[in-house]
Amino acid sequence: MQRKLSTRFRAVIFMLSLAMVAVLYFPIWKIELAAPQYPEGLTLKIAANGLRGDVDIVNGLNHYIGMQTLHTEDFLEFKILPFIIGGLAVLGFVVGAMNNRKLYYAWVALFLLVAVVAMVDFYRWEYNYGHHLNPEAPIRVPGMAYQPPLLGYKQLLNFGAYSIPDVGGWIFIGVGAALVLLSFKFKKGFFVIGGLMLGLQSCSTGPAPIRYGQDACDFCKMGFSDKRFGAEIVTKKGKVFKYDDVHCLLAALKAGGQEIGGIYLLDFADGQWIKAEDSRLLHSTAFHSPMGSDIAAFADSVHLKAFNGESLTWKELYR
Repeated sequence: MQRKLSTRFRAVIFMLSLAMVAVLYFPIWKIELAAPQYPEGLTLKIAANGLRGDVDIVNGLNHYIGMQTLHTEDFLEFKILPFIIGGLAVLGFVVGAMNNRKLYYAWVALFLLVAVVAMVDFYRWEYNYGHHLNPEAPIRVPGMAYQPPLLGYKQLLNFGAYSIPDVGGWIFIGVGAALVLLSFKFKKGFFVIGGLMLGLQSCSTGPAPIRYGQDACDFCKMGFSDKRFGAEIVTKKGKVFKYDDVHCLLAALKAGGQEIGGIYLLDFADGQWIKAEDSRLLHSTAFHSPMGSDIAAFADSVHLKAFNGESLTWKELYR
């Protein structure tokens, strides 16, 4: 006797299938590029059926370092990916209509296989794109490769590259996560999906560790050396900008251009991150901060009282 799916569970399957259709209409992935000469940044968007965003500008820059130019028609993936995503959506509707749990498991397994193959193919494309360079390019750096990050941030010469899912990608990830979770929690499907969607909406990236000897300030371009000072801006998209001094942080905030999700300062006493609005600040010439602001941040007033200087709040300083 075949195990049937509940009416609610089938309704969830239909909703997830509709969400898969939506993936066809939104970019799936994006690579954001930031450099001093492009303060507003450049964005390369990857949709199911082609490339979008600042493709022509990126191609023009790639010419100088010998990277391949990007053209939608050169990629077989853009010809077949719409059919793969559409096929997964149609199969979801079939699963709901057939009311067969074994067929549901097969659908989940196929979905996960497609996701893994897609990421492997994306990595392969990035590797070839960043390593197979024209030896006669105007700019050649021996031993340098320009492979963008698969996920997260990477410095490529004077460009910072940030690779993350776009709207379509987040939908795809959400559907996949819901399918897996529902495989284990049939009776609580609606609660699982609700919690998942709320989690995707509310998730945010916090401050990132500073790699001393490797990272450079995003404003003054000086390397980080003093572990007592540091600040970061985390955008609403999760991108992190690092600063070696409050002076550079304030200058960057004045220049604008970031959708700020959070501002963090290093605790002078223990080197831990604290939210700027929760910090206690002290200005003292005895601190000798890297860029001369001579402002240190503290998580509490106990450690602050060990030094002499002018006490400030973040609100007073930022104003």
